Amino acid sequence: MPSFIAPSIPFRSASKDKTFDHRSLKFDNRSNQGFSLPLNATCQPSTEGTLPTMSKDSKDDSPAPAGLDKRDWIAGLERGVSIIEAFDDANPRLTASQAGQRTNMTRTAARRYLLTLQHMGYVASDGKLFWLTPRVLRLGRSYLESARLPRVVQPFLQRVAAGTNEIAYLSVMDGDEVVYIARNGPNRSMSTGYVLGARVPAQVTASGMLMLALRSDAELHEWLATRQLTVFTSHTIASMERMKLELARIRAQGWALSEQQLDLNSRGIAVPLRDRHGTLVGALNITMPMGHESSEDAVARVLPVLRETAQAMRNLI
Repeated sequence: MPSFIAPSIPFRSASKDKTFDHRSLKFDNRSNQGFSLPLNATCQPSTEGTLPTMSKDSKDDSPAPAGLDKRDWIAGLERGVSIIEAFDDANPRLTASQAGQRTNMTRTAARRYLLTLQHMGYVASDGKLFWLTPRVLRLGRSYLESARLPRVVQPFLQRVAAGTNEIAYLSVMDGDEVVYIARNGPNRSMSTGYVLGARVPAQVTASGMLMLALRSDAELHEWLATRQLTVFTSHTIASMERMKLELARIRAQGWALSEQQLDLNSRGIAVPLRDRHGTLVGALNITMPMGHESSEDAVARVLPVLRETAQAMRNLI
C-alpha cells in the first residue's frame, strides 16, 4: 500500500467563511484509493493551541491607581499584599470568607490567594481558618537590612542613649501610624518600649504628633477634617479643636512632648530629623516612664541631646 503525505492546506467553509485546517478533521473509510470523508462529516475549526477563557475571578478589570499606567499595574500583587494586611491583633485568624470581606474580594478569590500564600509559607491553615506564619517577618527584615537610614542613625542613637540613659528611637510616618525603624538603649531598658517595626497611631506619640504638625497647611487641614481620634487613656486628646491647638504649639516650638496619651506610665519627647536639604525624613525620640521626674526636668535633660544629635546627622542623610 502506497504511503500518503497530507499537505497542510487550509480551506474555507462556504457557509461561515472560516478558515479550517484539514489536520483537525477525523478521517475514516480508508481505501486503496486514499482517504474520503464520511457522508455525515462536518467541518469544524481546530481548537488546538487556543487559550482557555479567563474566569471571572482571574480576569483583571481593576483600574490602575492614579499616576500609574495600566500596563505597569499588577492588581494581583496588590490583592496578595492586602490579604496579608487583613490580619491584625483583632483578626489573627480568618476564614476565606472573612478575608474576602476585609479585602473586598469574593470568597473564591480570597481563598486562592490564601492557598498561594500557604504554598509560599507565609500562611498556615487547619483547613478552615488561616493565619500568618513567622515567614512574614522576612518582608520587614528586608527593609531594615536594605534601607540606609536605619543603619546610618544607629551610632547616633547609641550616643543619645548613652547621654540620657533612656531608649532612643528613629521613627517614620506611614499613613496615620508611626513606625519605629531603629532603636538603641541601655541593656536594662531594652526589654521595654517599642520593638523594631512597631506601629502606633500618630496621634498618641510625640514623634507622630511632631510629624503631623510639620505637614503643610493643606495636608494638616485634610488630616484634621477626615480623621477620628481614638481614645486610649483618660489623658488622650479626644477633641479635634484641642488637637489643632496642640499641633500648632508643637509646630511653633519645633519639638513635641507627649504624656499618658497611649499608656498612663509613658512619656515621649521628639525632635525632627531632616536631611541636608531640610526635608523631614523622620523623628528622633525618647520614651521614658512617668513619675521619676517632672515634665520640665525631663525636657531639660533630654531635649538638648536630641537636638544636637539631629543637627549632627543632617549632612549624612
